[in-house]
Amino acid sequence: MSGPGSGPFLLGIRHHGPGSARAVRAALEQCRPAAVLVEGPPEADAIVHLADEEGMQPPVALLAHASDDPGRAAFWPLAEFSPEWVAIRWALAHGVPVRFIDLPATHTLALGGDDGAQAGTPADDAPADTGASAPYAAPRLDPLAALAAAAGYDDPELWWEDAVEHRRAADGGDALAPFVALAEAMAELRTAFGDGDGPGGARDLVREAHMRLRIRDARRQFGDGIAVVCGAWHVPALTAKRTVTADRQALKGLPKVRTELSWVPWTHRRLSRTSGYGAGIDAPGWYGHLFHAPDRPLERWLTKVARLLRDEDFPVSSAHVIEAVRLAGTLAALRGRPLAGLTETTDAVRAVMCDGSDVPLALVRDRLVVGNVLGEVPDTAPATPLQRDLARLQRSLRLKPEADARDREFDLRKDNDAARSHLLHRLRLLGVDWGEPVRSRGGTGTFRESWRLTWEPELAVRVAEASAWGTTVLTAATARAEARAAGTAALADVTALAEHCLLADLPDALPTVMRALADRAALDTDVAHLAEALPALVRSVRYGDVRRTDTAALGEVAEGLAERVFVGLPAACAGLDADAAATMRGLVDEVHQAVSLLDPGAAPAEETGTALRHRWAAALGVLAGRDGLPGGIRGRAVRLLLDDGLLPDGRAARLMGLALSAGTEPAEAAAWIEGFLGSGGPGGMLLVHDERLLALVDDWLTGVPAAAFAGVLPLLRRTFSSFDQGTRRAVGQQIRRGGPGAAGAAPGGRAERETGVLLDEERAAAVLPTLHLLLGMAHTGGS
Repeated sequence: MSGPGSGPFLLGIRHHGPGSARAVRAALEQCRPAAVLVEGPPEADAIVHLADEEGMQPPVALLAHASDDPGRAAFWPLAEFSPEWVAIRWALAHGVPVRFIDLPATHTLALGGDDGAQAGTPADDAPADTGASAPYAAPRLDPLAALAAAAGYDDPELWWEDAVEHRRAADGGDALAPFVALAEAMAELRTAFGDGDGPGGARDLVREAHMRLRIRDARRQFGDGIAVVCGAWHVPALTAKRTVTADRQALKGLPKVRTELSWVPWTHRRLSRTSGYGAGIDAPGWYGHLFHAPDRPLERWLTKVARLLRDEDFPVSSAHVIEAVRLAGTLAALRGRPLAGLTETTDAVRAVMCDGSDVPLALVRDRLVVGNVLGEVPDTAPATPLQRDLARLQRSLRLKPEADARDREFDLRKDNDAARSHLLHRLRLLGVDWGEPVRSRGGTGTFRESWRLTWEPELAVRVAEASAWGTTVLTAATARAEARAAGTAALADVTALAEHCLLADLPDALPTVMRALADRAALDTDVAHLAEALPALVRSVRYGDVRRTDTAALGEVAEGLAERVFVGLPAACAGLDADAAATMRGLVDEVHQAVSLLDPGAAPAEETGTALRHRWAAALGVLAGRDGLPGGIRGRAVRLLLDDGLLPDGRAARLMGLALSAGTEPAEAAAWIEGFLGSGGPGGMLLVHDERLLALVDDWLTGVPAAAFAGVLPLLRRTFSSFDQGTRRAVGQQIRRGGPGAAGAAPGGRAERETGVLLDEERAAAVLPTLHLLLGMAHTGGS
């Protein structure tokens, strides 16, 4: 295994390194091996041929998950510039067998990440990303950093660019020479630091034992002319003298779990080190550019940057590109680098194209340096029935997964948009958060729905987890909703689930959810819980017809819930402190809105006394007139009745007079005013147009003792600051004139009595001819 001339050919690489990928391709062309062995899970041997299919577009990843626990998963990501991917594609193109030789996924998933063995490093280690299934541990040694330090670099990435990425193999040179040099360097590092102190720690020793066994098997089958593509750190261990017995003993007793493997799309963003991927790189987009650029990579890169900035309306010309190329080259020469790297190009872009600003530079980094490429896998790749059904729905609904966040707006009156909405709501119910509802910018109609869609690779794991609930999105979401209904105790949660079932169009789940909702509502005696649950329930009843769903049963539950709120609300409002009273006042507002939606008929005063709104008005009347309740709640009840025209003339003034009487504590009176005037609506205009209310507030406020005024001031400021500027000005003008009907005010008509503003009859008469013309009336010339 030691001779590079006859094989095996040990090609030590850096995962996701374009320089390594080019070197691997050159070495394979020179050696023409009989088989290619690649670091990766051996279970993937059965699906490696899919890498050569037309529908396979990297970046992609091998996904392994436990059959009985899909949440326990690991990824092996591959990009076009990954040396492993280049080796696989070369072998398939030349009809050469490909074998994976790393520790099987059945052991990898069983071992988890407790000892940090899956933690990758920039220089080396398995490219497995365990996602959320296993924590990463800090590596004991970063080989890349050690080599960079020996070369006098304090930045490992900078050293790698200079030593590997900027040096292309000369025509006719020995393509194996770089691998021999790298293997010698790793051997020195392993000798100096110890085999167990590498990137993967003690687990590396187990993995390397399995690799040696697989290499022995391949040599017996294909001879010595095989190529092994693996992390450079492992090369010295694979050439070390170990007996078969010792290697098998190292693997003895490893735990196992039954696993399933498939190909899934990946993204450049998830290849980035900032995503948490242990073997990640800083600049996937930059590395992809270096791998594909046939010549003049600097000029081509800066041209891409200029195109991006121009698309975003930044004034970038060809002259900017020329100057940026010159500056990047000059910086590289000053810094003693063989070619301008990412650091120099970034500095040049900032200075020349961005005018020194980091704002457009952040756009360049996000779109180009990291990139937003999303891979694709062919339909023939292994997948669960749920994954296939989701892919079918994505095609039929023309809802393509994309790595970039994209806002979509759906018109629920259209069949295709309604089906898209149903799909996204069902996926959210299954924990597959492909879409997130956002506030619509195009209008407030109930038929409009806005979403922000972003497809992340981890969603493939969520889909695999959701496969336990069913074979299609519809059946899985239905089963999940029924299970949640049985296991959810809180009434508000069950109500939200019922609303979700309507949004997702799950008619088969609704009966189960409705039974659970009725049971929870019957057992829950907390009026606050009932009031919290009512609005979502009423929204579902009121707007269900937009989505063409039957909400009759839901309406019955909502009415029963509302009746229980009406009966229990007065008692629930007694004995509350200030914070609890504020919360309850908000619930009163929500119940009022819910009742208006649930029973949108004529005002209760015009009905026979049996309508829901009439009974709610009666409950508000009890709240408004009962002594001992918090002032904010009593004031709010009066205001709601007044807005609906349900208080007789003078009744509101009488209730305010009682609340602001001398015997009421100033803080309680201020709370009443806040409840009456605050919380939205034209509260201030009531004071402008009703002289009695303004006089009552003015008399109470001027009579507050100086010792108590400081205590009520915050409430008053909060209340009156909610008025718009015009309302505050009108109230102030009335107070400055002594209030409506004050002594000295000139007698006038109704407008004068209500506003305190003298009517200029001569100016008013000037508009009469135009007014009569608009109304089609004959003008007599009089006023």
